[in-house]
Amino acid sequence: MTNLAVTALVANSVSNNVAGLSIWDFFTAGTSMNKTRGASGWAVSGDAHRNMITLQEILQGKQTSGQSISDAFMGNLKANWLPMTVAVVGIPIVANVATKLLRKPVILPANRMLKSVGIKDVKL
Repeated sequence: MTNLAVTALVANSVSNNVAGLSIWDFFTAGTSMNKTRGASGWAVSGDAHRNMITLQEILQGKQTSGQSISDAFMGNLKANWLPMTVAVVGIPIVANVATKLLRKPVILPANRMLKSVGIKDVKL
């Protein structure tokens, strides 16, 4: 379960720094699952260092801001490489250290409780 959380956090960080959107917004912008904004509402974030790119724009082959998708990706990577690198390297390290520190007082009793209620395949 910890690995799933680490994977989700790293994926969201990469999505935020490369595409300029959370992983949910990247996949659902312009669809009925994301009613907050249409595809045209994601072109500019207000942050000069972040161009928003959605999956829908990639599949259509054009970005609504008029900039090419590859230019937007490269601009985001150049502007956000440091926070993305820190997150991709740091999140797993922090999760590993936290797991080791909390194993005895928190995680082992929680796993025993899950096992006692019949959930044997899930471990924290």
